[in-house]
Amino acid sequence: MAHPTAEVPAGAPVAEPPVVRRQVAAWAAWDWGSAAFNAVVTTFVFTVYLTGTTFVEPGADETAATALHSQWLGWGLAAAGVLVALTAPALGTLADAGGRRRPLLGAMSAVVGLSILALWFVQPAEGGMDDAVRLGVTLLAVGTIAAEIASVAYNALLLQISGPRTIGRISGIGWGAGYVGGIVLLLVLYFGFIQPDVGLFGVTSEGGLDVRVSMLVAGAWFLVFAVPVLVAVPDHRRPGAPARVSVVGAYATVGRHVAALRRDRRSTLRFLVASAVFRDGLAGVFTFGGVLAAGTFGFSAADVIVFAIAANVVAGAATVAAGWLDDRYGPRRVVTWSLVVLVVAGTVVFLLHDVGASAFWAGGLVLSACVGPAQSASRALLARLAEPGRETEVFGLYATTGRVATFLAPAAFSTAILIGGGEQYWGILGIVAVLLLGLLLFVPVRFPRGLGVDGRRDVAPATMDA
Repeated sequence: MAHPTAEVPAGAPVAEPPVVRRQVAAWAAWDWGSAAFNAVVTTFVFTVYLTGTTFVEPGADETAATALHSQWLGWGLAAAGVLVALTAPALGTLADAGGRRRPLLGAMSAVVGLSILALWFVQPAEGGMDDAVRLGVTLLAVGTIAAEIASVAYNALLLQISGPRTIGRISGIGWGAGYVGGIVLLLVLYFGFIQPDVGLFGVTSEGGLDVRVSMLVAGAWFLVFAVPVLVAVPDHRRPGAPARVSVVGAYATVGRHVAALRRDRRSTLRFLVASAVFRDGLAGVFTFGGVLAAGTFGFSAADVIVFAIAANVVAGAATVAAGWLDDRYGPRRVVTWSLVVLVVAGTVVFLLHDVGASAFWAGGLVLSACVGPAQSASRALLARLAEPGRETEVFGLYATTGRVATFLAPAAFSTAILIGGGEQYWGILGIVAVLLLGLLLFVPVRFPRGLGVDGRRDVAPATMDA
């Protein structure tokens, strides 16, 4: 796939390679499996278990203990984010140099899967509750680092299974598979182990057994679905690229690449900055959605889970559908309109906070329908902009800039509540503000022609092989 090397229009259409369906399916299977970590471990099951009353010593202040454990979780994940920011671009450069994206993806996927399986050992024991929480936080941090680095290599492989006219659709299929995989696994775990008093194989909640068994299932789920992409999608090394690069050399290469982006490809650099902001706002929609549902709109714990499943269904379907719009009209339009709708819908939910659960259901599902398309189109846009042979490195920068901005949505959420006199629903405006800032940074960015950023008119026809 040819790319222009400067901020000038490309002269000829980009050649479109054939798309192999089995490679697309194998690639999307990793996204399907990653839901075991993203949805089950870090969002709806394990972190709720780890920061709940299960790990409070008998007779201790429950509020103080759970707040302390939540702090530990926050600091652990923050430390993981810093390590990702420091290592992801250099590891991407090392992988690009020898065309070794699959080994990096395979090694990091193994670490994620083993980290999830090891969560089995996080169990309440009188006199050792804090130690158990620290073990859980450590395993979560290790898994988070590995998952972020694995996603760098995984995203880079997108360019090896797609072309300019199909990249949006294929990115949407992968992202949608992740949402659907999360729904399926959550349903299996919820009805199989967590919700019943006595679940499958006689599993109960005694000693956190229901959650711990769920982690064994989630770990196996992740490892199984990580295999197809490692088998079916080949690595391609850039002609003339060095077979080996030292760690010091990798960091030097990243520095030179950033300088070159600033000099010759400023649209890519500006996009990295804008996307870091709006991606944090997108993450905030789901991160604080459950909190707002329960605290402001009166949802019960069961209602939150039902809404989470519905939101993932809507997000998955919308993301797959938006992939077709991405290829036809370009990722720039998909990202722009998704952010516009998110800002408007979020503002409406804020204004209708007194209406109750119905307002949150309607507005929340609209928000869910836009989050996935914006995330998927953002990934597809960067893949179009990446220089051949440097895909993993640029996705490493994508991960780094995203990590640098992860404080924005939580800080804006808390600040807005403070401005609103402690009323939780004001936090909605904080998230809306981050999304609006990202939109304002993104809209002025001008991209090179000939890469499909503006849709099919920029690229040559595509073909599809079985």
